[in-house]
Amino acid sequence: MKIAIISGSHRQNSQSIKVAKHIEASLLEHKLADEVYLLSLAGNPLPLWDESIWEGDQTWQSILEPISKELTESDGFVIIAPEYHGQVPAALKNFFLMWKHELSHKPALIVGVSSADGGSYPVAELRMSSYKNNKLCYMPEHLIIRNVESVLNENASDNNTEADAYFKERIDWALAQLKEYAIALKQVRDSGVTQTDKFGNGM
Repeated sequence: MKIAIISGSHRQNSQSIKVAKHIEASLLEHKLADEVYLLSLAGNPLPLWDESIWEGDQTWQSILEPISKELTESDGFVIIAPEYHGQVPAALKNFFLMWKHELSHKPALIVGVSSADGGSYPVAELRMSSYKNNKLCYMPEHLIIRNVESVLNENASDNNTEADAYFKERIDWALAQLKEYAIALKQVRDSGVTQTDKFGNGM
């Protein structure tokens, strides 16, 4: 079982990468994954999409092929989306333009991140518009890590004890579901019913 975590923040040393690293550790500690691939979009490592990506451009291929391999090998995904002005960060939206088959018919857990009591708008945006052609399957369950500066910190004295315990328990509960969805959807892919050149894009 391999799970890929996509940390969608543009920022270096962001709260999103803190959450991502906690999730990575939890997946391995609780044996919910044998391997974890963590891709951080900090510093915008992916250029903005342009049409040459579909024309075999060598520059694009050198950037995308190593990531594509990791995504193809992954059985499920954790998509971490901080709230930027009530929206999904541009780098994360750009990410979803790059791949199709690598994500298809695999489960994903959305994790919203907010420094206050927000975080719901990115969840709704991802569910509405990020899966159409890549056919990623979002789980019904999602997480929103609110007041994120006060939880999941390595230094326990920096945490709100009650909130930290709650989020850690809920994260583990959601990740256990992700594993089972990954097992179930592998059977769907292996059945062959999802394979088609005629209907490659969603409606």
